[in-house]
Amino acid sequence: MSQQNGIMGWINDRFPLTETLEYHVTRYYAPKNFNFWYYFGILSSVVLVMQIVTGIVLTMNYKPDGFHNVNGIPGAFASVEYIMREVDWGWFVRYMHSTGASAFFVVVYLHMLRGLMYGSYKKPRELIWIFGMLIYLCLMAEAFMGYLLPWGQMSFWGAQVIVNLFNTIPFVGEALSVWVRGDYVISDATLNRFFAFHVIALPLVLIGLVVFHLVALHHVGSNNPDGVDIKKHKDANGIPLDGIEFHPYYTVKDTFGVVVFLAVFFAVVSFAPEMGGYFLEHANFVPADPLKTPEHIAPVWYFTPFYAMLRATPPMFGSAFPGVIVMFGAIAVLFFLPWLDRNETRSIRYRSKAFKIWLWLFVVSFVILGYYGIQAPSTFGTIMSRICTLIYFGYFVAIWFISGNEKTQPVPDRVTYK
Repeated sequence: MSQQNGIMGWINDRFPLTETLEYHVTRYYAPKNFNFWYYFGILSSVVLVMQIVTGIVLTMNYKPDGFHNVNGIPGAFASVEYIMREVDWGWFVRYMHSTGASAFFVVVYLHMLRGLMYGSYKKPRELIWIFGMLIYLCLMAEAFMGYLLPWGQMSFWGAQVIVNLFNTIPFVGEALSVWVRGDYVISDATLNRFFAFHVIALPLVLIGLVVFHLVALHHVGSNNPDGVDIKKHKDANGIPLDGIEFHPYYTVKDTFGVVVFLAVFFAVVSFAPEMGGYFLEHANFVPADPLKTPEHIAPVWYFTPFYAMLRATPPMFGSAFPGVIVMFGAIAVLFFLPWLDRNETRSIRYRSKAFKIWLWLFVVSFVILGYYGIQAPSTFGTIMSRICTLIYFGYFVAIWFISGNEKTQPVPDRVTYK
């Protein structure tokens, strides 16, 4: 034991290991009233680690080659088939990675919903929200570039549609789309640069943003379902009366949530990795063919709400640029939420009925947009998508007006255990 203490002492003299662990884990005081919604932060970290580990294993056998072999099969597609059929447990690792991509967005969307419900974007946590939104953007770019790598039909044509959107930008669109592709069409050059970004550049940025997100969180402290500041009431030792040490209390609690999540996750990986074509589209099991367009092209489910907005926006002068503005504007407006919501009350528990109605309209409209983004274009689907797009943006306008003169319920001085 003394030798262990001696080693730790030697390390701590040169690197603040124990101090860092105490600040972020063992002496970090979190509110006592965390509920179900607070599982999704740690689950995001678990999925991130799984994606990195499985991604490393997959790159050991994957070849980013867009050229066709003697059998007419692209090298990238053939390498994925090799992983699935020849590599020991390759199918399992590949399905873990593909299912993990969808699982990542499930937990991130629920994590963001919790932030909207309990006002986790409000002062003094604005920067936490900004870092979280940057993580979301980086995650979308990471998923999009990884989606191209299997070089199946939907990978190829989905990338073709999305990259061609840059063409609609006035003046610089054509040059920008060529720069993104690395060629005049989606080709081997596109595959190689997307592979580099997916495997090296974006993961480094993502990990850095996650670190910033956590450091900012632990600097100002965690929010809670009541939205009250637990640092207001402290004992003689300066410990928050409504806080408990993150370890061991929440590490044990989160372990239970992680075990339940992994049980569901591996059940999907083992029995339904395609999830009926929502996680892995059936067209993506067909090699990419530049001469044969699929009957219906749609992105993966976690992009479809924004794709539905793009399709629902009428073109202007024959250009889809207004739809591109709406699609990217739907993401950009989320960055301004801390300043659009002007009411000091954080938690939905004590907000007005109007706020609650608009929040759930926002959530329902997002889900409906996701549904119609997957479906083939139709008149009714376009009408519904336009209505839901107006509701989506209407939420941010409504929040501005409602929060300016909102009658809220009294907020408790201490945390409650509803």
